[in-house]
Amino acid sequence: MKLRKVTAASATVFALALTATACGGDSNDEGGSGSGGKTITVGIKFDQPGLGQKTPQGYSGFDVDVATYVAKKLGYSEDQIEWKEAKSADRETMLQRGDVDFIAATYSITPERQEKVDFAGPYLLAHQDVLVRADDNSIKSPADLNNKKLCSVTGSTSAQNVKEKLAPKADLQQYPTYSACLSGLQNKAIDALTTDDSILAGYAAQAQFKGKFKLGGFKMTNENYGIGVKKGSDLKDKINKALEDMVADKAWQEAVNKNLGPANYKNEPAPKIGDIKS
Repeated sequence: MKLRKVTAASATVFALALTATACGGDSNDEGGSGSGGKTITVGIKFDQPGLGQKTPQGYSGFDVDVATYVAKKLGYSEDQIEWKEAKSADRETMLQRGDVDFIAATYSITPERQEKVDFAGPYLLAHQDVLVRADDNSIKSPADLNNKKLCSVTGSTSAQNVKEKLAPKADLQQYPTYSACLSGLQNKAIDALTTDDSILAGYAAQAQFKGKFKLGGFKMTNENYGIGVKKGSDLKDKINKALEDMVADKAWQEAVNKNLGPANYKNEPAPKIGDIKS
């Protein structure tokens, strides 16, 4: 009988310990308050140099710097951020399922996407542009792309947009990746690469390509990059405040210069929160 009482008491103590542990939270819990070692999960691109790239040394790029600054303002240190790859086709689903807390991944704000998720920002106004060889002076306007070999990635609407609206005689070349397009541009298999100017600048800013390419500066479309959050999330207002702080203390411009400046990227001024250019 005495053994049974001791066992019951021990069980009670054990149960209380489990309860206390659950209430206190685990050091690997996601989406916590930023204290007690909890983490926040952020979606970025893993394959866009200058914007969001996974390397053996870690993660780098303008989007990474923006996300890190925002996370810090939300109460998380850099080592409390869990990075997840957010491929373009997966972004809305990742937010809706709660796989990530927010996404900063060259994520253009569009009416169609706003039906599914909310956006903080915008935090960068990009434009569709072209990248050409630094010594090529034959392409001075979109019309000059007629009869030129124009590259973009398979499935992209960028090259098609140029062909339908600006240069109907452009010879479209679809490659599997932007890196493949860049190699083709370098060896003169193609004449121009098109997508967002920020993405082009990120590739051209890589050390091995320094001085080899230049942006056309055509500003063919407006791309308002926002930070995606789950529909109705209270993070939206908090992230907007963090973005305003980043601009005010000049960390935003420093991040642009560091990541995209080597390609002579002429960035637009930091956009006002909610100012979406059509």
